[in-house]
Amino acid sequence: MSHHKPIKKAVFPVAGLGTRFLPATKAIPKELLPIVDRPLIQYAVDEAREAGIEQIIFVTGRGKTAIVEHFDVAFELETTMEERGKDMSVLDPTRATPGDIITVRQQVPMGLGHAIWCARAIVGDDPFAILLPDELMIANKGGTGCMKQMVEAYNEVGGNLISVLEVPEEEVSSYGVIAPGETLSETLTEVTGLVEKPPVEEAPSNKIISGRYILQPEVMRTLETQGKGAGGEIQLTDAMAKMIGNQAFHAVTFEGNRYDCGSKTGFVEATLALALEREDMGSEVRAIAERLLAR
Repeated sequence: MSHHKPIKKAVFPVAGLGTRFLPATKAIPKELLPIVDRPLIQYAVDEAREAGIEQIIFVTGRGKTAIVEHFDVAFELETTMEERGKDMSVLDPTRATPGDIITVRQQVPMGLGHAIWCARAIVGDDPFAILLPDELMIANKGGTGCMKQMVEAYNEVGGNLISVLEVPEEEVSSYGVIAPGETLSETLTEVTGLVEKPPVEEAPSNKIISGRYILQPEVMRTLETQGKGAGGEIQLTDAMAKMIGNQAFHAVTFEGNRYDCGSKTGFVEATLALALEREDMGSEVRAIAERLLAR
């Protein structure tokens, strides 16, 4: 039995304006854009729930109330459909126990570190997870989700963990990269440093940070007094780097696929990849793709 304090809280930074997807995001939060028929935020919340997380903390901004409404009861819709004898089980993942979803406002866009700091009062003295919905992490068939893999690793080693993926060396300059230490297993590595977008020749590894974290509450104290970093924003990476050497810090190499849904091409890739995996539509989508490619 693990002696580490369990991970029951997760922070979702969802205050961004989604400008790369305008005009689609003028009135609809980017996190509610669907990958096939499921909003992006739903994938992240389902991943957290699979990992045993009970309390969902959304760090929102103005115009983002629809995210919370997605997890509320749609009384008129559900009543009407039930009266017509329609099966509403498709909405089961969108239901939340009262009190399990909490929102806080990031009133000024000052970076990911600042967004996480905005949730400090709810996190309190508990370790917590962070999931960036833009990073769509899909488990291998029959496997477990990224956050569940991380929680299982946390139960072994405690401390702080980040999810990483291996990429071709020529791509490392576009990401945050870890400096690896001791290898504990095929998927678990000690972290001795973090480097943001290093030149290829200076990168300490080809393992990139991929949008999932488990952090100890002390990171909030670090963010409290941290100055602005890259881009004039308060960077979470800078706060984590200060904790290395003071607390256990490990990286979990995710066994699955990552889609960068913060970009239009990544969003299209995710939609196509997940549609092809669907039993109810995969063969039709494949035929459509083949027909389009043959033009």
